[in-house]
Amino acid sequence: MKLTKKIISLGLSACMALSVLAGCAGPAAASSGAPASSEAVSSAQQSSAAAEKTTIKIAALKGPTGLGMLKLMSDNDARTAAENYEFTIVGAPDEIVSKISKGEVDAAAVPTNLAATLYNKTEGKVQMAAVNTLGVLSVLTKGEDISSIKDLKGKTVYSSGQGSTPEYAFNYILSQNGLEVGKDVKVEYKAEHAELAALMVSGKAKIAVLPEPFVTQVTAKDKDVKIALNITDEWNKVADGKSVLTMGCLIVRKDFAEQHKEAFDAFLKEYKESTDYTNTKVEEAAALSEKYDIMPAAVAKKAIPNCNIVYMDGDEMKAKIPDFLNVLFTANQKSVGGKLPGDDFYYTK
Repeated sequence: MKLTKKIISLGLSACMALSVLAGCAGPAAASSGAPASSEAVSSAQQSSAAAEKTTIKIAALKGPTGLGMLKLMSDNDARTAAENYEFTIVGAPDEIVSKISKGEVDAAAVPTNLAATLYNKTEGKVQMAAVNTLGVLSVLTKGEDISSIKDLKGKTVYSSGQGSTPEYAFNYILSQNGLEVGKDVKVEYKAEHAELAALMVSGKAKIAVLPEPFVTQVTAKDKDVKIALNITDEWNKVADGKSVLTMGCLIVRKDFAEQHKEAFDAFLKEYKESTDYTNTKVEEAAALSEKYDIMPAAVAKKAIPNCNIVYMDGDEMKAKIPDFLNVLFTANQKSVGGKLPGDDFYYTK
């Protein structure tokens, strides 16, 4: 009906309108008034295409895990995205747990161990669709000469993220290098990343494990603070290709993915392209980061190259994630929801 009204408003005859709606190009069409303008037809086609788009509600966290979605957010605002996306930006993972559990969002960028926890909590109703962020942790030093993990022997290391992936990943790397926490290396935890960042700048902490964007913020404020080790690189050295250190991923409600598979796969294609944009168009992505309240542009511009923003799905994801989750499970079963996810945890296109 919208198309009929559009054509009528342009002065076409009722006969021509009915012919168009019926998809016919018979004699009646030829004998009617002036043909519809290409602008009218184009507008009608765009309106029809927009009506056919699927709405996908997506939640993202402020910080590195949201950076891969920036171009997608921009395209959605410009109405050039494949589907209709409704983005919600939140400050803490707990907010996403509630939204995904209640069905208020269809997909979300979350910490990887939280994805496994939600899978168990919902009895398999949440799937991992893609890995979006590898390790964002670094060992920072101020006045200490550290060039390898083994150089940490006998040192006190400050860290944040106790009881979560940063603790378990760091402990795993230490153990694989023959170092035991509490015996060879003393690790003191602070409740907040910001608190630890302040300790590094003040000089009260000489060695610290911090994530982005705090690494960028600290090194910008104090030129004496150096990045001594990249935790992702150190993980790769000991994992021997069997797993990757991953801090973030994209999850989807299983029933939504099943009911709207074509639309969700189209979203994943655009999401991959958006991730590539973030990594190759850093300055433009940084501006979008501030626009969409992910992190300030000045911080994002310096942090993006160190944030390990990726897109990994399908067979590669299924090959690299189980061993990573097993490391977390071995350290603390509760970190992945009490048990390791089954094969149906991994979404396939």
